[in-house]
Amino acid sequence: MRKLIVTALLAASVLPVAAQAQSPGELRRDRQDIREERRDLDRAYRSGDRDRIRDERGDLRDARQEYREDVNDRNRQWARDDWRRYRDRDGSLYAAGNWRAPFRYTAFRTGIRIAPVYWGTRYVINDPWRYRLPPARWGQRWVRHYNDVILVDTRRGVVVDVIRGFYR
Repeated sequence: MRKLIVTALLAASVLPVAAQAQSPGELRRDRQDIREERRDLDRAYRSGDRDRIRDERGDLRDARQEYREDVNDRNRQWARDDWRRYRDRDGSLYAAGNWRAPFRYTAFRTGIRIAPVYWGTRYVINDPWRYRLPPARWGQRWVRHYNDVILVDTRRGVVVDVIRGFYR
C-alpha cells in the first residue's frame, strides 16, 4: 500500500496543476484509500508492533492530506470556472479599461512576499462578490495588478492566489 501511495504522489507531482482537478470518481477512490489505510492501522494496533503502527499512522496521514489537497484543487477549479462563465456572459464588468499603476507589471506567483505598495488601498477590490471571486479570509484581500487579480495575506504580504488575465 505504501508503494502505491508513493507512486501516486510522484505521478501527481509530474502532472501540471491545471490537470489535477479531481473528478468525483477520483475523490471516491481517495476516500477508499483512506479507509484501507485506516484498516491497516487497526490491524497494526491489534498486532502491537510499534514500528508498524508508526508507519501506518504516517500512511494514513499522507492519504488524508492527499485527499484534502485534491478537494481544495477541485473547489478552486470550480470557483475559477464559475467566474469565467460569468465573465463570458457579462464582459463589460471585466473590461480592462485604461488602468495603469505607477510601477511596472510583475507576474507574481503564489507564496512570494510582495511589498505593501502592490496591495495598498488604492488597488483593493472592495466588492469581490460582484466579480464572483471566492471570499477572502480574515487578513486577506483581493487586489488588482494590471489585468491580474491577486489574493494577498495582508499580515505577512504573501501572495495566496493569482488569477491571470482576469480583466480583459
